[in-house]
Amino acid sequence: QVQLVESGGGLVQAGGSLRLSCVVSGRTFNNYAMGWFRQAPGKEREFVAAINWSGGSTYHADSVKGRFAVSRDNAKSTVYLQMSSLKPEDTAVYYCAHAAVAGSWYGVDQYEASLYDYWGQGTQVTVSS
Repeated sequence: QVQLVESGGGLVQAGGSLRLSCVVSGRTFNNYAMGWFRQAPGKEREFVAAINWSGGSTYHADSVKGRFAVSRDNAKSTVYLQMSSLKPEDTAVYYCAHAAVAGSWYGVDQYEASLYDYWGQGTQVTVSS
């Protein structure tokens, strides 16, 4: 059974930083790309960032580019999302997602939710103004 467990969310003031973590079990972590998505109240889920199996390629949504950075530690089966210069509009539940196909990487198309088959339970990030 594949499990994804996020942590690191919380309440932070605008301009602050947080680092989210997502630990994966039940699958060979270093064979798969990983993604981060978020969903704010009353809004649709949106793509945030993705990283390929090796960590050598990443893709970030324009809304977070230059402020957020996705990374991974394959030895720890963990993917991270470092968030800096946070804004109130970053407030959302953040989810990590596990790519469905081993070795796949679609570059700028990695934002498609259909490319992922397992999701974490989410962690709340609240940015106060």
